[in-house]
Amino acid sequence: MNKKKMFLMIVMIVAVLALILLVFIFKGNRSPGYLAIEGKNESADKAVYYCPMHPDFTADKPGSCAICGMSLVKKEKVSTKNTGKNKILHYRNPMDPEVTSPVPMKDSMGMDYVPVYEGEKAAEEAGIYMSPEKQQMIGVKKEKIEKRGLAREILTVGKVAYDPELYVAQEEYLQSLKTVEATRKSVLPSVSGQSKSLLEAAGKKLILLGMTKDQIEELGKQGKAQENLYLPLDEDTAWVYLTIYEYEMGLIKEGVPVELETVAYPGVKFSGKISAITPVLNAQTRSVQARAEVADPEHKLKPEMFVNIKIKIDLGEKLAVPESAVLDTGTRKIVYLAKEEDMLEAREVTLGQKAAGFYEVLDGLKEGDMVVTSGNFLVDSESKLKGAVSSSEHKHGE
Repeated sequence: MNKKKMFLMIVMIVAVLALILLVFIFKGNRSPGYLAIEGKNESADKAVYYCPMHPDFTADKPGSCAICGMSLVKKEKVSTKNTGKNKILHYRNPMDPEVTSPVPMKDSMGMDYVPVYEGEKAAEEAGIYMSPEKQQMIGVKKEKIEKRGLAREILTVGKVAYDPELYVAQEEYLQSLKTVEATRKSVLPSVSGQSKSLLEAAGKKLILLGMTKDQIEELGKQGKAQENLYLPLDEDTAWVYLTIYEYEMGLIKEGVPVELETVAYPGVKFSGKISAITPVLNAQTRSVQARAEVADPEHKLKPEMFVNIKIKIDLGEKLAVPESAVLDTGTRKIVYLAKEEDMLEAREVTLGQKAAGFYEVLDGLKEGDMVVTSGNFLVDSESKLKGAVSSSEHKHGE
């Protein structure tokens, strides 16, 4: 055997020995998480740790995820067992568990919807367990639901009335009213009927311009149009037009108090109340025009003057939930209810008006319920992750 062949043989032997040594080292130090990926599970009673970002990666002791390096989280045991043979209730989107389908399908990215079994559904309805230590770590805070006095404040803008059209319409109504009185005893029924029709049409025009029936009746009693609609006269009140947007219309009624401020008189506040609301919505601005009668004994308010308006609405005593407790998914609103034995349950709620950091509760909660007001986003993420892990286990067990 020449020296060259001898050298090649020695190199091959060294390489084989090195390979064998690496295999022994790898077996002695391999991450326990790989056992779970290969589908091996020595005992169902052992603790299981999973990666929050990759729920498929699990281990039987604390460590780091071999995929992303994140610390593994211990999977809490649940009382509901599922062998994989339970009935499939529906399928849910792997990225958004709230989106479901009665049949198998794929999402917009081509990912398969995940089956939801009866056992999983029961576990979801019971809520998720979160130890006190973990709740403290992620900053979970709770607050009891109770009734409280709610008040809503609406800020808007307006201007002092300059409305010759309304003034002319008032004059027309008063003239029609005089004509009706003059023809009341007419021997010709057609004359009397025509004058009444003209009066009715003039009244409808006033309503379309924002006057109420009571105000029209008062106008008829006074027998004089309101000249301050287009000229500043020596009257102690002024009319102010203000904008009310569609989403706030349900709160505004006649008689609601208003407070005004102007640039011309800093620090001076004018008080009044809503006297009428136009019956027609502006399709472009999605708003209606309301009119307020404002006290102005010093005659400071001039026609066309811009004003800033504050409207305070007393909603009364209502069952209220803190705004911070509500998770808005876009399709529904959810709060996490704190139950006994450190169980947290997702509860869909129906909410009313929002006022001073609280929502009015219309349905879904009762007085005395304890809800999560801080850390609820992390609780929601934990709930979805555990659902994903549970679904993954079903897929491995099939």
